[in-house]
Amino acid sequence: MMEQVQPSEDDLALIHALQIAPRAGWVDVGAVLGVHPSNAAARWDRLSASGTAWITAHQMGDPKAVSLSFIGVDAVMDGQARTVDALCAVPEIITVEQTASSRALMLTVITESMAQLSGDVIPNIRAIEGVIGYETSLCTRQHQNGSSWRLNVLSRAQQQQMHALAREERAEGHAPHTALPASHLDLLPFLARDGRATAAQMARELGRTPATVQRQLNRVLASGLLSFRCEIAQSLSGYPITCQWFVKVPAGRHEAAAATLRRLRNVRFTASTTGQSNFTIIMWLQSVADIMDVELTLQQNIPGIELLESVVMLACAKRVGWRLNPDGTAASVVSGAEPMGEA
Repeated sequence: MMEQVQPSEDDLALIHALQIAPRAGWVDVGAVLGVHPSNAAARWDRLSASGTAWITAHQMGDPKAVSLSFIGVDAVMDGQARTVDALCAVPEIITVEQTASSRALMLTVITESMAQLSGDVIPNIRAIEGVIGYETSLCTRQHQNGSSWRLNVLSRAQQQQMHALAREERAEGHAPHTALPASHLDLLPFLARDGRATAAQMARELGRTPATVQRQLNRVLASGLLSFRCEIAQSLSGYPITCQWFVKVPAGRHEAAAATLRRLRNVRFTASTTGQSNFTIIMWLQSVADIMDVELTLQQNIPGIELLESVVMLACAKRVGWRLNPDGTAASVVSGAEPMGEA
């Protein structure tokens, strides 16, 4: 593990810019930030090499096409690190967090079908040493995920400029979501490891011509299949606390609740679910003391909401397919199924 890099204000501005437009060119990014393109590129290389920030791409999960599940796991305290390592090694488990609650661990799982969840993944979880029980809820609709979470660093004008660049990226060759051939899907693991990977870089590893891979990459980017996100080590973000709420929202009020939550800047993830609760909310906060303020805001702004449980995460070992170091910096992508959208 490399030495942790404490990001400067300039670093945070760069990360914020790439959160908005993850694949924007360095000339454009430099123009928005008022720095030379080579300076912006070198700064990003330093941040990504240290695991302080990274850009990944994940498939857009649709509950009609895939199964997104949340599994609370009871595990013995003795040897829990080994249990965590074993869970992180399962590619369908895209996020693994240790909690301060009756559930020792919280897992986020993506599978291609319910059959894969019940026939493969859950038996794998049961078989892991240290697991003594679990409880599963299913996502019925995802309203918001971590790709929309932002640092609050850039000026309004700079944010508008980056949003314009992001719109240009989406508009170039945008086509309706269609199935991609296997040759195009070969690019997805590269983009999961580095969301800014170029056609030339992928061509070298795939043994294809740069022109061929550029054509395939253009189609992948235009398909709408992928969501790109720029992540930052949470411990360095200014928001070191993760809290997840399990709540009940009245039937017919889920979309309105989701719209209200989109206006709250600390929200990382919202989804409608099955189970005793029917809605879950994940936020990054500056301190545990913020939890009471958030709960008051939720009750004042979402009619009929019932707060059933709040869970504070003690540590995140894996986030959206990336294995993390103990300090929250990025270590590596876990090989296997590519993640499809999560907190």
